[in-house]
Amino acid sequence: MESLPVPSVQAMVAATGEADVPPRYLRPAEAVTGIVNGEGEAQIPIIDYRRLLLELDRRGEESARLHQACQEWGFFQLINHSVPDDVVEGMKANIQQFFQLPAETKKLFAQERGQLEGYGQLFVVSEDQKLDWADMLYLYTQPPESRNTKFWPDQPVNFRSTLDRYSGAVKEIADSLLATMAENLGLKQEVIADRCVGGVQSVRMNYYPPCAQADKVIGFSPHSDADLLTLVLQVNHVQGLQIKRNGSWFPVRPVEGALIVNIGDIFEIFTNGRYRSIEHRAVVDPKEERLSSAAFHSPNIDATIGPLKELTADEDEAYKTVDHENFMRLFFATKLEGKSFLDRMKLKYSGSS
Repeated sequence: MESLPVPSVQAMVAATGEADVPPRYLRPAEAVTGIVNGEGEAQIPIIDYRRLLLELDRRGEESARLHQACQEWGFFQLINHSVPDDVVEGMKANIQQFFQLPAETKKLFAQERGQLEGYGQLFVVSEDQKLDWADMLYLYTQPPESRNTKFWPDQPVNFRSTLDRYSGAVKEIADSLLATMAENLGLKQEVIADRCVGGVQSVRMNYYPPCAQADKVIGFSPHSDADLLTLVLQVNHVQGLQIKRNGSWFPVRPVEGALIVNIGDIFEIFTNGRYRSIEHRAVVDPKEERLSSAAFHSPNIDATIGPLKELTADEDEAYKTVDHENFMRLFFATKLEGKSFLDRMKLKYSGSS
């Protein structure tokens, strides 16, 4: 469960400029472009979190809209969420300020061999692998006892306290959404909630430098997330997130003040395919940097990852059942290639190779 050390893209750009892209970052044109459908932006579902918190008989319409978004899109934007404005703005400012720190300062929080946490890049498993045009800071944030604060920057000065507040606030939202989703699937809330007591949360903060040859690099390789739910905060105004839908890439245009939420592989497995994780990627802007932050929410480390018995009483299970620790070890040990990891979790009789 470790990534090989790679040079900082940000430092490389600062030293050489982005005009000359090193060979390890150059991608074939078809890997970067693909078919982009610009008409889809307005179709990304928007869910009003405040309405989901109403009494059961008053939230039915919004709950149904959420169910439809999970079934048909696997992605939605959450407006009127409960993360305080000052926490959101503090997170944005701290992420921007961290990536503006001198390279030597950021190196103090660099990944160590055998560790996923820290400043660097994930999913680098070979010396000749093509690299993403991005730097990131990856931290375990929940439960609090899982934190390794040696990787938590002490610059900017309020980075740690702000991240602490943010991680708690988005976890509350994730738990609330999971409860409503369980109801929408005809489950008792505790079927999923019990597996998330002491659930694992990690936060990945992303920096995508501008690149004059943006059509020859990729910010984040196409993949689906391994978790239950991911909550994404757009840090600045530069767009780059695209989702795969009907064979085309759809650009996501973030709604002001919204969190972007997506279904992960574990949720697809839990629901035996009723809710599906969606392949997505990040592209790079030729002139401006892009920053974002993703909070990943998974069951507790003792949970078993497999189709829920409550949903498979009358149907075949389509996915393997494994323990959570091995599931995550396998996920981080392979490079990102679309939904290839989840495909390997499918049972042979479900149609996968």
